Amino acid sequence: MTKKKRRKLKPASASGAPVNSNPAENQGGTVKRRKKEPGLRLAEGNLDMMFFIVVIILLVYGIIMMFSASYMEGLLSSKNDGYAYVRTQGICAVGGVLIMLFISFFDYHILMNSNLIIMAYVGMVALLTYTSFFGVAYPQAPTAHRWIQVGTAFTFQPSEAMKPVLIVFLAFLVVKNQAHINSFKKGWLPMLITFAPVGLNMVLQRHMSGLMIMCALFGCVIVLSGMSWKEILKIVGLAGAAMLVVVLAYGAMREGGFDYIINRVKSQGSIDEGINDANWQVAQSLIAIGSGGWFGLGFGESRQKYLWLPESQNDFIIAIIVEELGYIGGITVLLLFGILVWRGFRIASKAPDKFGMLIVAGLVFKVGFQVILNIAVACDAFPNTGVSLPFFSSGGTALMIQLAEMGVILSVSRQCENI
Repeated sequence: MTKKKRRKLKPASASGAPVNSNPAENQGGTVKRRKKEPGLRLAEGNLDMMFFIVVIILLVYGIIMMFSASYMEGLLSSKNDGYAYVRTQGICAVGGVLIMLFISFFDYHILMNSNLIIMAYVGMVALLTYTSFFGVAYPQAPTAHRWIQVGTAFTFQPSEAMKPVLIVFLAFLVVKNQAHINSFKKGWLPMLITFAPVGLNMVLQRHMSGLMIMCALFGCVIVLSGMSWKEILKIVGLAGAAMLVVVLAYGAMREGGFDYIINRVKSQGSIDEGINDANWQVAQSLIAIGSGGWFGLGFGESRQKYLWLPESQNDFIIAIIVEELGYIGGITVLLLFGILVWRGFRIASKAPDKFGMLIVAGLVFKVGFQVILNIAVACDAFPNTGVSLPFFSSGGTALMIQLAEMGVILSVSRQCENI
């Protein structure tokens, strides 16, 4: 006769219910377990091929036109090499595409890891602050420190990397505090505190275009956060008033204040009164755009890039595109960016959760907003703010950051259904 194995029972309490061996669970019946931080894991599903193809087309189009716009600048500069700019841009483009594909293979929820995102945010704010006081400045604005010099030929603009970090961190706060999103303490106060050092550093750097973009990204996230319009108006009003006070105080205390920004604002729309140093760049941009007509002068045939148009390979590359390829070339740029933004918002609308929706919408909005600002400046519809054209303007690190952002969007697209 076989003996039945007795089941070992836990000691019973006075009420007859088994007592849990974990003393923490005996107090109050249930215990909240600490939620495990998201880890690194591969994303399942296929990436959105339409979005990927548009990114690659924009990238190739941008490198070709950047080569044409930068050739004479590189040849006549100290580099004495017409291929200098496109060589650097090409290397960064290859590296950026590899980074984009690498990021797209991993689940974007790793960005919800509080340790990771907090360290990224704090690190970027520290880097921004360092740049504000010890960074490299433009010759036209010697007190506007916006770059960090690495070696002899490499510069890095921390504000470019701060943009995606700000979007992700704000999305993290929204998701974490979703139940209290309309409250002051747990809802919009953490977001205001998050934005404050970023906005302050933009003022210290006299980077008004950077401040505009950061404010726009902040507004995009809070509008999509689920916060009531009443609270949104409160937070926008409070943030706007605070930034206005900071800007006025800085302008009053700092020698020179915002004189060069004020001069740029005054020069907008002043070409009819005569071309001068303040509006020279925009005037040459309009000449380039007007010279192109519908079909352009032909690839490589721009006249304005012969040092007439400063920064022709950078902020004003759209003028060279229209001059060489005509309005057709310019409209093609707009259509490609339009498809990118439309497809990006489509991915955001199909994202499996709010976190994915917010980061995709924020990153896509950033691209669209920069394109509008850049083209508006080139057409003298907006003061010269120094905003680059994504995927087209010269700048290797900025290009790699943009492609990394596209990788995050593609990662989210892998988990979307029926895009």
